Amino acid sequence: MLEPDVRFAWRLFHLNWLPIAAMGSVLLLAVLLGNFSIAPGAFLTMTGIAIELALIAILYVRLRAHAADPKLVFALGGISQLFMIAIIMGPLSYVAGATSLPLQDQSFLAIDRALGMDPGMIARFVNERPQLVGLLETGYAFIKWFLLLTPIILAATMRLVRLQVFVGAFGIALAVTLAISALVPAIGTYYGLGRPLSDYPALNMTFYAAQLRDILALREGALRHLELFELAGIVSFPSFHAASGVLYLWALWPVRRLGGIAAAMNVWMIIATPVIGAHYMIDVVGGIALAAISIRAASYCRDRALRELELSSERLPQISLQTN
Repeated sequence: MLEPDVRFAWRLFHLNWLPIAAMGSVLLLAVLLGNFSIAPGAFLTMTGIAIELALIAILYVRLRAHAADPKLVFALGGISQLFMIAIIMGPLSYVAGATSLPLQDQSFLAIDRALGMDPGMIARFVNERPQLVGLLETGYAFIKWFLLLTPIILAATMRLVRLQVFVGAFGIALAVTLAISALVPAIGTYYGLGRPLSDYPALNMTFYAAQLRDILALREGALRHLELFELAGIVSFPSFHAASGVLYLWALWPVRRLGGIAAAMNVWMIIATPVIGAHYMIDVVGGIALAAISIRAASYCRDRALRELELSSERLPQISLQTN
């Protein structure tokens, strides 16, 4: 754990806990000061697992000192941080979704149509080709797999600084997504189109039905008690599915042999987002742009941390940021 790259990544690992703690504080305030409650069972269990993984990584470093394996340390640490972000942001998305601001579905629908990407046209195209539905459903589900695989792959290939930049960018993207979604709420393409779901019998409307149910209940004030494992993806603009696809692609692109495969799978996920996730095309464009901005912001924080470190007594020469 003494190489300059490893030590710098370890420093970034500790710094990444600061925004996670801030996110947790916002959720706590929302519960204490608002009228939301969270079922403790699943929430505390998942939080405990994430904290336990982090503590194992930290204690392993302290106990083994120079002999600690950085691949194991950063795989556990990265998973713990990403899990904590997801655990906190799930309920926070519902807090954001409870705003009573006007729905923007008709505005987003008009933008899509102006771009020549009418959601109804896209839905009909897929509905008439049932063989595409299974492929799109598979791609849409990649978001959960890469949440686990990305830190493992980056740690295993010793791209430790890149892993921490990815964690930072992931947190930034998700926090900004929730803030924007609270200001410009929307339900989704099928709601905006005003067409019955029976018009698209070949499409799996499971995801859309859940978000429609929960968004309407939130806005009516009927949903205030949250079960972690029953939360739906209720954010429309910007699409975090699209943002996460870009983040995963960027993180894994330098990994030999796996980078191209990861890129193809995440492009697949982004393509599936409008139909399976009922996202407007402008949602996807916004998510992609947000991911790029988040990567740049996290990279800036990395560079600033490095400059501060070089000016301190812990000067770390020859840190190879390009390969990490």
